[in-house]
Amino acid sequence: MMDFQNLLLEQQNGILTITINREDKLNALNVKTIEEIEQAIQIAYDETDIRVVIITGKGSKAFVAGADIAEIAELNELNARKFSERGQEVFEKIEHCPKPVIAAVNGFALGGGSEIAMACHIRVASENAKFGLPEVSLGLIPGYGGTQRLPKLVGKGLAYEMILTGEMISASRAAEIGLVNHVYPQDILMEKCRDMASKIMQKAPLAIAHAIDCIHYAQSGTDGFNMEANAFGNCCKTEDFKEGTSAFLEKRKPEFEGK
Repeated sequence: MMDFQNLLLEQQNGILTITINREDKLNALNVKTIEEIEQAIQIAYDETDIRVVIITGKGSKAFVAGADIAEIAELNELNARKFSERGQEVFEKIEHCPKPVIAAVNGFALGGGSEIAMACHIRVASENAKFGLPEVSLGLIPGYGGTQRLPKLVGKGLAYEMILTGEMISASRAAEIGLVNHVYPQDILMEKCRDMASKIMQKAPLAIAHAIDCIHYAQSGTDGFNMEANAFGNCCKTEDFKEGTSAFLEKRKPEFEGK
């Protein structure tokens, strides 16, 4: 596996854990880290033995406490647009990953931290986690997809409130509004994420990938029903489908191979 400057990668039992490793900077995203995240996610795309990805932050304080302000302060109109587009491109790659991506939000998830969590398929938070999009306090707006994903997750009214006030919300409040799926004590957060990953890995990989695509397109305004029907048909020509139905009828656990 590749060596990274700002990430730690661990692959075990089908789970790729990506840990953003800038603890002294509260795991803030700089250009280098964004590039490495893209490379790490590409590993998940390429390696068939990886079934689930977990993204988290190093330490107990922060998941990702935003973008690197020192880099942002140097932006002008032209390179700021490119800066935003590059982050959007990488986070879209997370969102479209055919392997489920779980955000294990272990502390502050501010700005780009909330945005990378929203790009993941599932969000699980520790009790001390805080979410927020404070960019308006810097004279900016969220630039890595926050204005687009947040309304889809929590509704327009709450998205307006969070983005326009820039205020943080607690993990429990994030769960109330549907921004996160579960909240756990920090000392069992990763265990709970791995438990969820293990449940997912018992299911058919190709069906999982099709389901991710269909759920994504449910929010895109395209003909999701047509896509769902096509994906359903494609599932029925797989070996996994034959194995799954046979195992059910034979009252045994299926052994899926992703074929």
